[in-house]
Amino acid sequence: MKALNLSALWLRLVIALRRANPVIAGTGALAIALVVAIGLMLQALVDLDEQYTAARRQAALPPPPASVAPAPPPSSDQNLAHFYRTLGQRRGVDRQLKTLFALAEKHGLQLRQGEYRSSQERAGRFLAYQVSLPVTGRYGAIWQFAFDTLRALPHASLDDVGFRRDAIGSETVEARLRFTLYLSTEAAAPAGVPQ
Repeated sequence: MKALNLSALWLRLVIALRRANPVIAGTGALAIALVVAIGLMLQALVDLDEQYTAARRQAALPPPPASVAPAPPPSSDQNLAHFYRTLGQRRGVDRQLKTLFALAEKHGLQLRQGEYRSSQERAGRFLAYQVSLPVTGRYGAIWQFAFDTLRALPHASLDDVGFRRDAIGSETVEARLRFTLYLSTEAAAPAGVPQ
């Protein structure tokens, strides 16, 4: 029964539209569209007014407190003092080399005869002790050894790395690592630096 009522209503609407003048029907459709557009514009104006009110409230708040000014950069004298504090001790070279060899063993690397050379930097009042180590092992283990050495000996630098592989499929790599240990020429141990 309900379907019959809807069908009858649809039929009446179609007949009314066919009888109506197309100009009047178009004018009516434009009038309805105009009413809907005006309603949407009024809603947009209300939303815009709410946004302006919120922005005015935010602008009326006091500004946030000024941040603390950053500390000035260290002076050259402070940088130089920090450099000398981080130097290793000349008298502790044997322990530092033992640390180096223990790290190589920890990573499963084979060390061959290394080359050691020291040079005095008189103007800078420090000693540069170069250690050139030929090692054999896995590529990743060699890099881990190098990084662990730099962490264990903060006064060391990794100056040169060279790799060589005999065959493409070989997992072992031959490498030559050159570290430089920067050592203090003074007898007193700097505070907080491993010897």
